[in-house]
Amino acid sequence: MNKKVLAIIALIVIAGGGAILYSGLNKGEMAQETTKTSATDLSTTDTTPPSPAVSAGAYVDYSDGVIANTAGTKILFFHAPWCPQCRALEKSIKSEGVPSGVTIIKVDYDTNQKLRQKYDVAIQTTLVKIDDNGESIKSYVAYDQPNIESVKANLL
Repeated sequence: MNKKVLAIIALIVIAGGGAILYSGLNKGEMAQETTKTSATDLSTTDTTPPSPAVSAGAYVDYSDGVIANTAGTKILFFHAPWCPQCRALEKSIKSEGVPSGVTIIKVDYDTNQKLRQKYDVAIQTTLVKIDDNGESIKSYVAYDQPNIESVKANLL
């Protein structure tokens, strides 16, 4: 091959690698974004687990220790950002709020395979009510009815 062809191939490889790297960095930044709202808002999204004294309902992202540090009723919501039903359920949770004394913990369906296995989750939009030790009490798949009312009717 001549030098011109090799130079063109090298540029294509470098540009492609840079695009992949840039895409991965942006995806990581988007995953870290959260919306913080006031304590009086029942539809909060926050990575900080609620304190045991909090009785208002909460909607938080899963993190290590969140189950142990959360008082009241705990529900794991296995959510995938690419899933239309998950987005619809999340919109319903945020607009209608979480019942008092309940915390819905948003678990990323794609990255938490160990939790999916532990709670026998095979489809996104699965919600699992758990006890203080993290043991499953009951589960519900909200795929056909992705709204907070169906969650209340089937898990609370």
